[in-house]
Amino acid sequence: MLSVETALKEAIASIEGSVGAALVDYTSGMALGTLGGGKDLDLAVAAAGNTDVIRAKVRAIELLGLNEEIEDVLITLGSQYHLIRLLRGRGGNGLFLYLVLDKSRANLAMARHQLKRIEAELEV
Repeated sequence: MLSVETALKEAIASIEGSVGAALVDYTSGMALGTLGGGKDLDLAVAAAGNTDVIRAKVRAIELLGLNEEIEDVLITLGSQYHLIRLLRGRGGNGLFLYLVLDKSRANLAMARHQLKRIEAELEV
């Protein structure tokens, strides 16, 4: 089992092209842990903004009457991928892992695979 700090370190170290990572509570918009980022990427601000994205998508799924759960959300920018993975099980409800990738160095399929593995090992 991985702690929040260890899980974020694992994401940055094992996922090619990682720029920053966070664990976010989308009920409050608070980042419970962050790693990476920098002057051009404020992970706390990104966490709050992406909380709105998740809330909107959850509402849309409910309004559509879909019997589905969100696995992940991908936002593609000119130079970055922003990957949001909702946590399931073991107290992960209401939380998501947020990963920012440099598009020129990242392998999106591998990043999704690694983030899923980290989620499975994360203990909140």
